[in-house]
Amino acid sequence: MTEPVAAEVGRDFIRDIIQADLDQAKYKEIVTRFPPEPNGYLHIGHAKSIALNFGIAQEFPGRCHLRFDDTNPVKEEQEYIDSIQADVHWLGYDWGKNLFYASDYFDRLYEWAEKLIRDGLAYVDDQSQEEIRLARGTLTEPGKNSPFRDRSVDENLDLFRRMKAGEFPNGARVLRAKIDMSSGNINLRDPVLYRILHAHHPRTGTKWSIYPSYDYAHGQSDAIEGITHSICTLEFEDHRPLYDWFIEKLPVPSKPHQYEMARLNLTYTVLSKRVLTQLVRDGHVAGWDDPRMPTMAGMRRRGVPPAALREFIKRIGVAKANSVVDVGMLEFCIREELNRTSQRRMAVLKPLKVVIENYPEGQTEELEAINHPDDPSAGTRKITFGRELYIEQDDFMENPPKKFFRLSPGNEVRLRYAYFVKCTGVIKNDAGEVVELRCTYDPATKGGNAPDGRKVKATMHWLPAANSVPAEIRIYNQLFANPSPDASNFAADLNPNSLEILADARIEASVAESNATEPMQFERQGYFVRDKDSLPGKPVFSRTIGLRDTFAKEVAKG
Repeated sequence: MTEPVAAEVGRDFIRDIIQADLDQAKYKEIVTRFPPEPNGYLHIGHAKSIALNFGIAQEFPGRCHLRFDDTNPVKEEQEYIDSIQADVHWLGYDWGKNLFYASDYFDRLYEWAEKLIRDGLAYVDDQSQEEIRLARGTLTEPGKNSPFRDRSVDENLDLFRRMKAGEFPNGARVLRAKIDMSSGNINLRDPVLYRILHAHHPRTGTKWSIYPSYDYAHGQSDAIEGITHSICTLEFEDHRPLYDWFIEKLPVPSKPHQYEMARLNLTYTVLSKRVLTQLVRDGHVAGWDDPRMPTMAGMRRRGVPPAALREFIKRIGVAKANSVVDVGMLEFCIREELNRTSQRRMAVLKPLKVVIENYPEGQTEELEAINHPDDPSAGTRKITFGRELYIEQDDFMENPPKKFFRLSPGNEVRLRYAYFVKCTGVIKNDAGEVVELRCTYDPATKGGNAPDGRKVKATMHWLPAANSVPAEIRIYNQLFANPSPDASNFAADLNPNSLEILADARIEASVAESNATEPMQFERQGYFVRDKDSLPGKPVFSRTIGLRDTFAKEVAKG
């Protein structure tokens, strides 16, 4: 678990409202909540809500509840409940004793539903789901009353109790609120309060055959818990009159008010839970925690620091109007945090063998390498230098263009922490591909500088052939190639190059031997983290992010 983050006072319209309420002594204590439905893994959009609700509770101070709105057992699983709790902790927040479930209130919600029936404000409807949908009307046409709308109170109570007793099959009947089928707000056109679901619930088992709708359970759960400020996203703005109607008609212990904010929208990203679920089910990704997924589990596996995510959320702020945030801002925050915290190591992703012909056979030496250029306290480490090395294939060109300053025949470069080397020969295979280089080194340039003052224009990373370890490297890019993916046809916008697997990479031996879970910078390559797929003797590292934004440039080239 990540250590809880310190309260950091911010300014936005919601915090201004809360401060005004406190100044007017409207509440003794601020109570917020984060109320996910446990029907999937949390994504980066939820992180914004978590940071806001828990942040407010820290700042003012007060308390924030974690409540699972578990009203649909068909889609809910314990796996999702566990993952959500892990994500909140990873982001740096804790709910303490304030863990709740909508299912905690099922008995009271049922009692209140019977009260609505007795007050003539709810009825049992025998229409099918499709019939109800068609009769609800449109934005320009009023709905039509159900033929069962005027059932007597006694008949409605009898049918509702028989629904609860499990007498009817799924879909046979629903309980609806009796509000106004001609309302300009479709949410007020006799919404469904209960439906029949013969399904096993993760917490209540088979006790219930009927389950409350989200709209009915959500606001009442807030009222039961004494939530003072119910914060949600703008798509629920039209639901607020319905929540207020319930609060007015029922004997709730408190009357929370709902405030809406803009949801998070990111370029190259889809945050629809339906789409994310389909990505997993259709095998487009390797699971909810696939590092390409915008889920917090995916980001954690990819090595994204929670501090970077919190900084990103702080920078985008809390607004009233929807907008789209460039994913480059998120990437900037990740790079900034990793640059500050990550130790440096060397890895060769596409190895090309180098033999230094004038270096004595069988001889090796230890060179000193710094672990972090801006943090002397991070110390140094030893790297073994010898006659046979690996460099990157891309760091050599046999016939280079004018501005190519890395290794080429007759050209001299600096090996990081080591010596100047010059290419003297090229060995190719039968296909004409370069498979090995012959070089010479200058012993006087140890440490990377020439006593005679001569300069080189490139410094390259490298690894010793004998003292480096094979590893699999996974290079992740954006899952979607389109900056505005079409959620209705998302498969067409998938990036075919979202994952590149380099099976024959080489890493420092100390990296392979360590079980550290923190990301590190592979110099000149980017930030990488050990993946859970690693096995003894078969390390796997995933790229968290490159050193600069190359993906958008490649997309722009077409």
